[in-house]
Amino acid sequence: MEKPKYRSALIVGAGPGLSASLARLLAANGLAVAVAARQTDKLAGLARETGAAIHACNAADPQQVAALFETLDTQGRTPDVVVYNASARVRGALVDLPPDEVKRAIEISAFGAFLVSQQAARRMLPKNHGAILLSGATAGVKGFALSASFALGKFALRGLAQSMARELSPKGIHVAHFVIDGGIRSAARPVPADAPDSLLDPDAIAETYWATLQQHRSAWSWEIEVRPWVEKF
Repeated sequence: MEKPKYRSALIVGAGPGLSASLARLLAANGLAVAVAARQTDKLAGLARETGAAIHACNAADPQQVAALFETLDTQGRTPDVVVYNASARVRGALVDLPPDEVKRAIEISAFGAFLVSQQAARRMLPKNHGAILLSGATAGVKGFALSASFALGKFALRGLAQSMARELSPKGIHVAHFVIDGGIRSAARPVPADAPDSLLDPDAIAETYWATLQQHRSAWSWEIEVRPWVEKF
């Protein structure tokens, strides 16, 4: 059974956590990696480690997203794997939330995913090949109190993924949405000594993304949940 073959990856919303784990794993498997973020000052080390190209981009800006893909085209690095990791939130009581900040959070979590996916699909459709992976969260299936903006963005992201999967999968593009159901371990958020395994390991999440990319088209998944084994449903 032949596995899919991918050459170039773009990770949007890159940072030191899951995106870094994905960049390392994709590069280790032979893909040319590009990473994009609004602020790129913290990505230099990752670029040295993985050979990733760094691009500054506001994912919620249509012109900047289009320019990012055009730059990759010019460099011969048009991605056949695109990962959208960008998200934003503003916490607070519903009656106190600043509308402009809520709008901005939705733009980054969902509208940016649309813009990036649209540019990716335009390049993948003529080849009938590619993968678009969207990083979701618990908030995309269960809205929590004091977190309306995050629920709005992540519910929209999940709906986008479901619609895209039904439209693009029959045309050779694997669309997958990942429900990351729990907190992710990081240097700033270590696993508590009294609760081992209570946070997801970003390297383990990246392995799940890679396994999804390796699925044969006769058995594609459009949505995958990952959570710590001690996490309650």
